[in-house]
Amino acid sequence: MGVGEPITLSRDCEVIAIPSGTRATLPVGAVVRIMQSLGSGCTVATDGGYMYRVDAKDGDALGLSSPAMAQEPAVREGPFREQMVWDQLKTVYDPEIPVNIVDLGLVYSCVIAPLNRIHIKMSMTAPGCGMGNVLKADVESRLSRLPCVKEVHVEVVFDPQWHPGLMSDAAKLQLGFDMDYGATQASPPIHGGR
Repeated sequence: MGVGEPITLSRDCEVIAIPSGTRATLPVGAVVRIMQSLGSGCTVATDGGYMYRVDAKDGDALGLSSPAMAQEPAVREGPFREQMVWDQLKTVYDPEIPVNIVDLGLVYSCVIAPLNRIHIKMSMTAPGCGMGNVLKADVESRLSRLPCVKEVHVEVVFDPQWHPGLMSDAAKLQLGFDMDYGATQASPPIHGGR
């Protein structure tokens, strides 16, 4: 079963509408097409043009095994390091754009406080995007699984507003943007390494 091929749901399936972020249920027999399968779920589209996120736990409704969809990233063994945080952040993907949130430039700040308390400030590509809480939960889930992490706090902010100049060069290449696209706007200060 490849990306874009029609799939008939084998059971009712809970989904999250993109970009509103509202929960819905697609009925058994609905036909969808997988648009991307990255991170902790996949994005599907209906013939009517609506897009939804399907969590890995519901992959069976699409005829996929949950482990195949989940793509749980391996957590490195050994002492806690900041690079572990960045590695986990790179496993969270925007449901509409097949690029991780770090390369998209959505992570504005990563501060690791004493006792491995992680504080993240991140944004969305558009202020009206309803997927903020979904991506926030993905980040919290991924980071809370790191060894010795005591607390994860993720704040979704819109100041400064995200712009394409914040994307990494790799993301710009992947999405077909010119390397200097959007580079004239100032970038928010990033605390922590990438």
